[in-house]
Amino acid sequence: MKIQYRDETLAFDDVLDETLSELAARAAEHIGADVERISFFFLPKPGFVKSPFGDRKLSDFLTSTTRIKLIGTPSAEVKKMDDMGAASRRVTKPSAFKAVKANKSRDWKKIQEESTYTFHAIEPLSYLPNPEKSRRYLERLANDPGIKASMRKHKFTVGLLTEMNPAEHTTHESKTLGLNRNGGEVIELRLRTDSYDGYRDYKVIRKTLCHELSHNVWGEHDRNFWNLTKEIEQEVERNDTLHGGHRLSNEEFYNPNDSYNEADHADHGGWSGGDFVLGGSTSEGGLSRREIMARAAESRMRKEREARERQDSPSSS
Repeated sequence: MKIQYRDETLAFDDVLDETLSELAARAAEHIGADVERISFFFLPKPGFVKSPFGDRKLSDFLTSTTRIKLIGTPSAEVKKMDDMGAASRRVTKPSAFKAVKANKSRDWKKIQEESTYTFHAIEPLSYLPNPEKSRRYLERLANDPGIKASMRKHKFTVGLLTEMNPAEHTTHESKTLGLNRNGGEVIELRLRTDSYDGYRDYKVIRKTLCHELSHNVWGEHDRNFWNLTKEIEQEVERNDTLHGGHRLSNEEFYNPNDSYNEADHADHGGWSGGDFVLGGSTSEGGLSRREIMARAAESRMRKEREARERQDSPSSS
């Protein structure tokens, strides 16, 4: 069994009838981490798995093509970050301060938080043209100063950041720009134009990402959701100005003809349930994700129509 961890591939012996919790214990011991601090990403399914791992047998879902990614920080690294963070905050005697230059030190607390509140895996759709360009796009979003700051503030963790296939999320009525599954287990973003060979504007997709991050907390598009979305957008814009993000005209993902249209953003709220398959459909109760979303749209339109009919009907005497 091969498991990808950071920039290396780890080889683990296959164990008959091994469970998720048993594999987690082996992996945690191998990298010197607490088992509660590690997680796995199994592609194509079951996707992101974290503590507590349970007693599901690996043989229930592992195949010869399954890819496994291990995410976790060794305890020694955690302690080093904590110690260095404490040292940087320690009060020094007044005589040790220099009158002119400020004492600069690395923000170890920030470094540790950014390794926790982040996108733990990034995967483009390999069967679409130029997947490496999509990977660069996703990595730029993940490393955007505003996105990173907002994720730290709200303690957001996302298992997988990936792109969606435009053909599977376009109808005559709308275009889905993003999806959030199970409160941040997977976030999918429409990076490409409908022609596949072009890419949408960076700021448009970043705004979509702000929208999807809000679904980590709120599933429905209610007032709580929109308040949090606005807060995240403001945080991102604030950091964008501070870090020169306004110079997007020099970047490869600048598309001045693109715009963000709320009417297109038909994600119907946070999606939950089922096994995630990269670039495929997710099933729950025999329904595909598209069917579930269609039913949600029909339900929403029916409620809106009933509300209009009640409003238009004459008052009873």
